[in-house]
Amino acid sequence: MPENKKFYITTPIYYPSDKLHIGHTYCTVATDAMARYKRLQGYDVMFLTGTDEHGQKIEDKAKEAGVSPKEFVDRIVEGPQGVKDLWKLMNISNDRFIRTTDDYHVAAIQKIFKKMYEKGDIYKGKYVGKYCKPCESFWTESQLVDGKCPDCGREVQDAEEEAYFFRLSKYADRIQDLLENTDFLEPRSRVNEMVNNFIKPGLEDLCVSRTSFKWGIPVDFDPGHVVYVWIDALFNYTTALGFMNDKYDDYDKFWPADVHFIGKEIVRFHSIIWPAMLMSMEMPLPKKVFGHGWLLLDGGKMSKSKGNVVDPYLLAERYGVDALRYFLLREFPFGTDGNFSNETLISRINTDLANDLGNLVSRTTAMVGKYFGDHLPEGSGVTADEQDLATMLAQAKGTIGLTANFPEDDPRKFDVELISLAAVLRDAYEDAMEQYAFQNALMEVFKVIGRANKYIDENKPWVLAKDEAQKGRLAHVLYNLLECVRISAVLLTPFMSDTCAKIFDQIGADADLRTWDSARVWGLLPTDAAVNKGENLFPRIDLEKELKELEELQKKPVEAEAPKAEEPKEPEYITIDDFNKVKFVTAKILACEAVPKSTKLLRFTLDCGEAFPRQILSGIHEYYEPEELVGKTVVACTNLKPRKMMGIMSNGMLISAVKEEPDGSEKLHLIMLDDKVPAGYGLC
Repeated sequence: MPENKKFYITTPIYYPSDKLHIGHTYCTVATDAMARYKRLQGYDVMFLTGTDEHGQKIEDKAKEAGVSPKEFVDRIVEGPQGVKDLWKLMNISNDRFIRTTDDYHVAAIQKIFKKMYEKGDIYKGKYVGKYCKPCESFWTESQLVDGKCPDCGREVQDAEEEAYFFRLSKYADRIQDLLENTDFLEPRSRVNEMVNNFIKPGLEDLCVSRTSFKWGIPVDFDPGHVVYVWIDALFNYTTALGFMNDKYDDYDKFWPADVHFIGKEIVRFHSIIWPAMLMSMEMPLPKKVFGHGWLLLDGGKMSKSKGNVVDPYLLAERYGVDALRYFLLREFPFGTDGNFSNETLISRINTDLANDLGNLVSRTTAMVGKYFGDHLPEGSGVTADEQDLATMLAQAKGTIGLTANFPEDDPRKFDVELISLAAVLRDAYEDAMEQYAFQNALMEVFKVIGRANKYIDENKPWVLAKDEAQKGRLAHVLYNLLECVRISAVLLTPFMSDTCAKIFDQIGADADLRTWDSARVWGLLPTDAAVNKGENLFPRIDLEKELKELEELQKKPVEAEAPKAEEPKEPEYITIDDFNKVKFVTAKILACEAVPKSTKLLRFTLDCGEAFPRQILSGIHEYYEPEELVGKTVVACTNLKPRKMMGIMSNGMLISAVKEEPDGSEKLHLIMLDDKVPAGYGLC
C-alpha cells in the first residue's frame, strides 16, 4: 500500500431539471462503496458529488413554473425528496457537495475562462448547427440519427448564434495518444469508440458560450455571453478543492483525482474535452475516467427526457437502503449495461440476502444462544493447526493446496475447506475492488457465505447438541461460523454499512474486529464474545404478490415544479383580488397518521400533482381516524406560508367546513371530492 494514502473520487454532477432516478443512484452508490472501501483500507478519502445547475433547459422550466431559475434548482436540490435528501436516504458518505451556482465556483469559472481566452485557446466566432434542447447538446448533421438527437431520440432545432469556442482541435493528437497508450479511460472498450467516432473524423472546436439565454455564469469581459456547460461543469472537480478560489484549500492535497465515475453517455466530455481543457490550463490530468454502463428499462436507457425512470425512493423505502445498494452493485457488472426489473431486484434480495446472508446470521446466533447461552465456552476457538493453515493460505494468496488429508468420515475436513476460502477472501475481494468490479467482489464474499451455510448442513449442529460428548465439536463448529460471518461483514461494510453494524453487534465483534487488517486474519473473534439473535435482517418477500403491488405503485414521474413565491401577510380585511391569490387544488391522500403527543393533529402525505408529495398537518383527529382518509380526494390550499406545529412542518392547509349534526352539535368536515378528480386540478 502506498505511503501517501490519499484517494479522490467523484461522481458526475447531476442536472437538476427533475427528480433523480435509479440510474443516478447507481452511479452514486458505486462511488460511495469505493470511497468507503478506501476508507476501510486507511486512506484519506475525498468523495465529491454535486449538481450542474445552469443552462437553457433550467431557465425554460423555471419560466414555466413562474419562478426564478435559482428557486427552481433550490427546490430540486435542497427541497423535500430532492437530491440531498436522496443521498441522505441512500446513506451516501460524500465529503463535499458542489452546486455550480455556488459563489466560489462562479468566480473561479470566470477566472478559468478568462485565462484560457488570454492564452488564445478560446476565441469568438459563430455557431451554426443542430441543437437538442432536452439534452442541451449540439450536433452536426452527420451525428443525427434519422434526423433526431442520437442520445434521446427527440427533435432537434437549428441553432445559430454568436459564441466563444475552445480550440479542442489543437489537442487532438495529445488526446488520442492519452487514450490509446495509457489506461486513462476504462473500460478499454470505450477507447475505440472515442478515437474512431470523434477524433479520427476530425475533432471540431467546442462551443463554450451562449447568447440566446441568460441562466449561466456571465463571461465577465463580454457580458452578453454566459459560459456554456462544459467549462462550467467539468472544472467543478477542481474548484470544489479550492482551485482559483478561497473557499477550500485541498487542491494540492487531492488533485489529480484518482478516478471520475461517470455514465457512458458523458464519456466523450470527460475523456476528450476534460483532458484537453486541463492541458490548456497546464494542470495535471486525472488518473482515470471510468465510464460505467446504463441501467436499462424495457431494453432502453432510463432517461428523464424519455420519462422511463424508476424511483429510488420507492424501492429504498420498501425494501431497505442496504438491500437496494447491494442489488445495484451485485446484479450488474459495473462497466456494462444491465437490465433492471422489479423481478430481478426481489429475486436477488430473496436469494442472497434473505436465504444466504440473513439465514446464516440468524441460524448461527440462534444456535449459540440455544446451546450455550450468550457466548461460547472457552477453548472452542481456532486450533493451532487451523491458524497455521490460515496464515499460510493468506501469505500465499490461496495458491497452495490443502495442508492436511483427512479420512472421509473426519469432520475436520469441512473445517479446512471453510477456512481455506475465508482465509484468502480479503485478497480476492481486494483484487476485484481495485478493478471496480463490484459484482465480482461481492461474489467472492458470497462464496464464503454459501460455503458456511453448507458447513451447517454438513456438521448438523442440532445432532451434535444431543450428544454431550460432542459439545466441544458443536462449540467449534459455531465458532467457525461466527468467524465467517465476521470476516464477511467487514468486507460487506462498504456496500451495506448499517446491516453490517447490526451483524457485528449480534456476534459481539468489537471495533478492532471490524477493520481491514482484521479481515485477513482467521480466528480473531474471542470465544467470550457476547452473541445475541437480533432482528431478521432481510425478511423473505412474496414475489408474485409484491410484483402486483409494485405495478400499482410505480407510476411515471411527475415533472418537477419549483415552489411558489410566499404570499404577503393577510390584512384584517381582504379584497377579491387578495382572495384570487389563494391557490386551491385537489389532492389525493397517500398516507395519514396521528401526530405523537397530540390529540388533534393528523399528518397527511398528499399527491397535489407536484414533483414530490406534500406534507400538511390538520387538527381534525377528533372527527376522523387516519385509516378512513387514505385514498380520499380533498381540497387543499398549497400556497399558504409553511409553519411548524408540534415541531413538524406543515406546507399548506386542508379545506374544511363546519356542519350542524342532527343532534345539534357541530362537526368539522373535510371538503372531499369524487376520487376520479385527478390530483393537482386547480379550483375556482
